[in-house]
Amino acid sequence: MKRFLTVITLLQMTLAGTLVAQVKPSIYLTGYTFSAQKKDVGVLKNGGDAKITHITLSGPDAAAFKINKGNVLTLRSNTVKPEVKWLDVDITAITAEAEIKESFRIVRDQFIHNKVVAHRGAWKNTGATENSIAALKHAIDMGCEGSEFDVHLSSDSVLFVNHDDSIQGLTIEKTPSQTLAAVKLSNGESLPTLKDYLLAGMNQNKTKLVLEIKASIISKERGIALTHKVMAMVRELKAEAWVDYISFDYDVCKEVIKLAPYAQSAYLKSDKAPAALAADHLTGLDYHFSIMQKNPGWFKEARAEKVSINVWTVNEEPLMDWLLNEKVDYITTNEPEMLLKKLNK
Repeated sequence: MKRFLTVITLLQMTLAGTLVAQVKPSIYLTGYTFSAQKKDVGVLKNGGDAKITHITLSGPDAAAFKINKGNVLTLRSNTVKPEVKWLDVDITAITAEAEIKESFRIVRDQFIHNKVVAHRGAWKNTGATENSIAALKHAIDMGCEGSEFDVHLSSDSVLFVNHDDSIQGLTIEKTPSQTLAAVKLSNGESLPTLKDYLLAGMNQNKTKLVLEIKASIISKERGIALTHKVMAMVRELKAEAWVDYISFDYDVCKEVIKLAPYAQSAYLKSDKAPAALAADHLTGLDYHFSIMQKNPGWFKEARAEKVSINVWTVNEEPLMDWLLNEKVDYITTNEPEMLLKKLNK
């Protein structure tokens, strides 16, 4: 789980879901984290064809960084106190075509690597409502590597977190945000917006946020519009270090990579071999366990193609044991407590 985004300026999104967008000149970072062992954060790259000729760093935390040869953003040694979880840096890049300014959040890499992804958060054994902020916080508190959640677009283009395409009789894509905001979950929370959910997840730097961009029930175009809107929100909040992307819509997965060449984008539908994913520059497969049982050769193929392996939704110990033996990268489960206990043994 690693890297992320470009910058998108959304000028208009119609109620029908057609995106009219302008993509301004952008700069990318190939990474957004640092650690005591990893001083190089990432390479700065221009989203256009023009070569970057000069880079200036500014902002309150700018003194903690420098630009090395090859436009590598690097943390200066012994400049950051151990309790600091992240730093913000403003970057101005000059090319022959434009002066490009962006601000990035560079996060201390204390992210957990234990393979456990809580499906819709940790809800089944905690009493929290699935996909609620409370379920996210439980997943973080128990030490999961990731917490998965689902995002839809309201009729007036506001992003909400929910698994199904409807809630309490309301079809999310056909319902205005004001109505959806009044919906109460079973635990008393309001239906979360993506913004509120991300902000809750960004209060820590140990659990990744595995964001599923839901396929639109209205049109393919609206699904792509949702993708643009989601990634613009991630960029606005400077949440790239926390977020990985998944979707059942293959075009959505490819759109993620188009907008953010260094993002983690994994496919859920299970109908493509790992080599096909790698050919389209996707970084991971995220398949149902039954598909992997039918295609055991895909474990080896995925590793050969450097495609990460996540398997869902795994709630029984024998399946967990099998996947751990296959050395998968992640296991998505409604029973994170069970898997964590097994790993701790």
